[in-house]
Amino acid sequence: MANLIQWEPFGEMVSLRDAMAGLMEESFLRPGALGSPEASGVVAPIDIYETDDGLELKAAVPGVKPEEIEVTITGDVLTIKGEYKQEEQAAKRNYLRQERRFGSFCRQLTLPPGIDSGKVHADFENGVLTLTMPKAESVKPKSIRVTAK
Repeated sequence: MANLIQWEPFGEMVSLRDAMAGLMEESFLRPGALGSPEASGVVAPIDIYETDDGLELKAAVPGVKPEEIEVTITGDVLTIKGEYKQEEQAAKRNYLRQERRFGSFCRQLTLPPGIDSGKVHADFENGVLTLTMPKAESVKPKSIRVTAK
Protein backbone atom coordinates (compact mmCIF):
# COMPACT_ATOMS: atom_id res chain seq x y z
CA MET A 1 0.00 0.00 0.00
CA ALA A 2 1.29 3.45 -0.91
CA ASN A 3 1.79 6.07 1.74
CA LEU A 4 0.56 9.57 1.08
CA ILE A 5 2.86 12.42 2.06
CA GLN A 6 1.46 15.89 2.55
CA TRP A 7 3.01 18.48 0.25
CA GLU A 8 4.91 21.21 2.10
CA PRO A 9 5.28 24.20 -0.28
CA PHE A 10 7.51 26.07 2.19
CA GLY A 11 9.88 23.10 2.33
CA GLU A 12 10.64 23.62 -1.34
CA MET A 13 11.11 27.35 -0.77
CA VAL A 14 13.79 26.60 1.82
CA SER A 15 15.61 24.39 -0.70
CA LEU A 16 15.48 27.17 -3.29
CA ARG A 17 16.69 29.66 -0.69
CA ASP A 18 19.61 27.39 0.22
CA ALA A 19 20.50 26.98 -3.45
CA MET A 20 20.46 30.75 -4.01
CA ALA A 21 22.54 31.33 -0.86
CA GLY A 22 25.11 28.84 -2.14
CA LEU A 23 25.22 30.58 -5.51
CA MET A 24 25.65 33.98 -3.86
CA GLU A 25 28.39 32.66 -1.61
CA GLU A 26 30.29 31.22 -4.57
CA SER A 27 30.05 34.40 -6.64
CA PHE A 28 30.33 37.18 -4.04
CA LEU A 29 32.22 35.79 -1.08
CA ARG A 30 34.72 33.99 -3.28
CA PRO A 31 34.71 36.10 -6.47
CA GLY A 32 36.11 34.41 -9.52
CA ALA A 33 35.67 30.93 -8.10
CA LEU A 34 33.13 29.91 -10.73
CA GLY A 35 35.28 30.94 -13.67
CA SER A 36 38.68 30.56 -12.07
CA PRO A 37 41.39 28.16 -13.18
CA GLU A 38 40.90 26.37 -9.86
CA ALA A 39 37.28 25.64 -10.83
CA SER A 40 38.32 24.21 -14.19
CA GLY A 41 41.07 22.11 -12.64
CA VAL A 42 44.01 23.74 -14.48
CA VAL A 43 46.19 24.73 -11.54
CA ALA A 44 49.61 24.23 -10.09
CA PRO A 45 48.96 23.12 -6.50
CA ILE A 46 51.34 24.71 -4.03
CA ASP A 47 52.59 24.36 -0.46
CA ILE A 48 54.21 27.28 1.36
CA TYR A 49 55.96 27.02 4.69
CA GLU A 50 58.13 29.26 6.81
CA THR A 51 61.68 28.46 7.81
CA ASP A 52 64.06 30.33 10.11
CA ASP A 53 65.60 32.06 7.11
CA GLY A 54 62.52 32.76 4.97
CA LEU A 55 59.82 30.98 3.01
CA GLU A 56 59.81 27.80 0.93
CA LEU A 57 57.26 27.27 -1.83
CA LYS A 58 56.76 23.95 -3.58
CA ALA A 59 54.58 23.78 -6.69
CA ALA A 60 53.59 20.52 -8.37
CA VAL A 61 54.01 20.96 -12.12
CA PRO A 62 54.33 17.43 -13.54
CA GLY A 63 54.99 17.20 -17.25
CA VAL A 64 56.07 20.83 -17.54
CA LYS A 65 59.68 21.49 -18.53
CA PRO A 66 61.64 23.84 -16.26
CA GLU A 67 62.38 26.22 -19.15
CA GLU A 68 58.62 26.56 -19.79
CA ILE A 69 57.89 27.87 -16.27
CA GLU A 70 57.92 31.62 -15.74
CA VAL A 71 58.46 32.94 -12.20
CA THR A 72 58.33 36.69 -11.57
CA ILE A 73 58.14 38.95 -8.53
CA THR A 74 56.67 42.41 -8.99
CA GLY A 75 56.52 44.38 -5.76
CA ASP A 76 55.12 41.89 -3.26
CA VAL A 77 53.32 39.69 -5.84
CA LEU A 78 54.83 36.36 -6.85
CA THR A 79 53.58 34.97 -10.18
CA ILE A 80 54.11 31.42 -11.47
CA LYS A 81 53.01 30.74 -15.06
CA GLY A 82 53.18 27.67 -17.25
CA GLU A 83 51.16 25.30 -19.37
CA TYR A 84 50.19 21.67 -19.18
CA LYS A 85 50.39 20.57 -22.81
CA GLN A 86 48.20 17.86 -24.27
CA GLU A 87 49.72 15.08 -26.34
CA GLU A 88 49.20 15.46 -30.10
CA GLN A 89 47.48 12.06 -30.39
CA ALA A 90 45.00 12.91 -27.62
CA ALA A 91 42.53 14.57 -29.99
CA LYS A 92 42.28 11.35 -32.02
CA ARG A 93 41.52 9.08 -29.07
CA ASN A 94 38.10 7.90 -27.98
CA TYR A 95 38.36 8.54 -24.24
CA LEU A 96 36.36 6.51 -21.75
CA ARG A 97 37.58 8.80 -18.97
CA GLN A 98 39.79 11.88 -19.04
CA GLU A 99 40.74 13.39 -15.69
CA ARG A 100 44.02 15.12 -16.47
CA ARG A 101 43.61 18.81 -17.21
CA PHE A 102 45.49 20.67 -19.91
CA GLY A 103 45.99 24.35 -20.53
CA SER A 104 47.70 27.41 -19.13
CA PHE A 105 47.96 28.09 -15.44
CA CYS A 106 48.88 31.22 -13.54
CA ARG A 107 49.23 31.42 -9.77
CA GLN A 108 49.67 34.79 -8.07
CA LEU A 109 50.42 35.15 -4.39
CA THR A 110 51.02 38.18 -2.22
CA LEU A 111 54.26 37.74 -0.32
CA PRO A 112 54.55 38.90 3.28
CA PRO A 113 56.71 41.95 3.94
CA GLY A 114 60.39 41.37 4.49
CA ILE A 115 61.18 38.92 1.66
CA ASP A 116 64.39 39.73 -0.20
CA SER A 117 63.13 39.32 -3.78
CA GLY A 118 66.64 39.77 -5.18
CA LYS A 119 67.81 36.54 -3.54
CA VAL A 120 64.94 34.21 -4.46
CA HIS A 121 66.25 30.89 -5.79
CA ALA A 122 64.32 28.41 -7.96
CA ASP A 123 65.02 24.66 -8.28
CA PHE A 124 63.17 22.05 -10.31
CA GLU A 125 63.29 18.32 -9.64
CA ASN A 126 60.91 15.46 -10.50
CA GLY A 127 58.06 17.78 -11.50
CA VAL A 128 58.29 19.93 -8.35
CA LEU A 129 59.28 23.59 -8.51
CA THR A 130 60.88 24.79 -5.26
CA LEU A 131 61.31 28.48 -4.55
CA THR A 132 63.54 29.52 -1.65
CA MET A 133 62.67 33.06 -0.58
CA PRO A 134 65.00 34.43 2.12
CA LYS A 135 63.99 37.09 4.61
CA ALA A 136 65.69 40.45 4.29
CA GLU A 137 68.41 40.99 6.89
CA SER A 138 66.48 43.95 8.32
CA VAL A 139 63.55 41.72 9.41
CA LYS A 140 65.55 38.78 10.76
CA PRO A 141 65.66 38.64 14.56
CA LYS A 142 68.94 39.86 15.98
CA SER A 143 70.43 38.43 19.13
CA ILE A 144 71.92 41.03 21.45
CA ARG A 145 74.43 39.85 23.99
CA VAL A 146 74.02 41.20 27.50
CA THR A 147 77.20 41.88 29.45
CA ALA A 148 77.56 42.65 33.14
CA LYS A 149 79.53 45.69 34.41
